[in-house]
Amino acid sequence: MPTDLAALVGSRICHDLISPIGAIGNGVELLSLTDGDTGAEMELISESVDNANARIRYFRIAFGSASDDQVIGRSEVLSILTAVARGGRFTYFWQIEGDQPRNTVRCAFLMMLCLEAAMPMGGDIHITMEGDSWILSAEGQRMKIDNALWASLTPPQTDFAHTAAQVQFALLPTVLADAGRALGLDLNPNRIIARF
Repeated sequence: MPTDLAALVGSRICHDLISPIGAIGNGVELLSLTDGDTGAEMELISESVDNANARIRYFRIAFGSASDDQVIGRSEVLSILTAVARGGRFTYFWQIEGDQPRNTVRCAFLMMLCLEAAMPMGGDIHITMEGDSWILSAEGQRMKIDNALWASLTPPQTDFAHTAAQVQFALLPTVLADAGRALGLDLNPNRIIARF
């Protein structure tokens, strides 16, 4: 099996950034315990650190490497999604019970990033299961669907030139194939449903 360099790079970046951001968070917490007036500035710094920490945890799963035997607990997923949603434009409804294989959760996290790209005004993303199939449903105002970009997710693969903001679309087909999953899409003006 060839080494997935992109996943290893993602894992390394997330691993190296999580410690300093955690240290900044601890420093902010210590400052808040002093008698000085922390004010709105300190609150803004604290919220920014929390958001950065949550995004790195999210990216660690979405872009990091995942072996077949790794699992992720439901509580960890809920913790990440709750933190990412705090103060953001998206609400996540994770309706998957129990621990799940990390490679499948990775597929879901990458798919959620794809769905977010189609919802510039934000919206709701529901993640459920029917039997062994995962279903992600996204609803939002003024959905922006780039048909060529979405077509790059399903066979036959196109030579679509992805930008850095679209890297999740470039990675998802390979990650799905590695997890033994095939993607089905239903694109509508106000709703997108993805199944794998």
